[in-house]
Amino acid sequence: MLDFRTEIRNSPKEQTLKIYLTDISLDTELQGLLEKINGVRMAEVQPSMSRNRVAENLTIFREESISINELKLKVDEFLESYFERVDI
Repeated sequence: MLDFRTEIRNSPKEQTLKIYLTDISLDTELQGLLEKINGVRMAEVQPSMSRNRVAENLTIFREESISINELKLKVDEFLESYFERVDI
């Protein structure tokens, strides 16, 4: 099973990244770490609305100086590295 999944979301105001973690007890810890990534304006823990998803997700808001696709790559690389260290 995957430790996380990221999705690009389009809202009327801006594009965001949604991160769905298998272990939601890590949401708050990862929120602080993700906010340190260059290009992340803010990370927020939010309740998930869909019935087929985990109870909550991390929503990443980007700085305007970075594209959402670049930010997704950075976040995915960070999370892969994080879970490689944790899973060992």
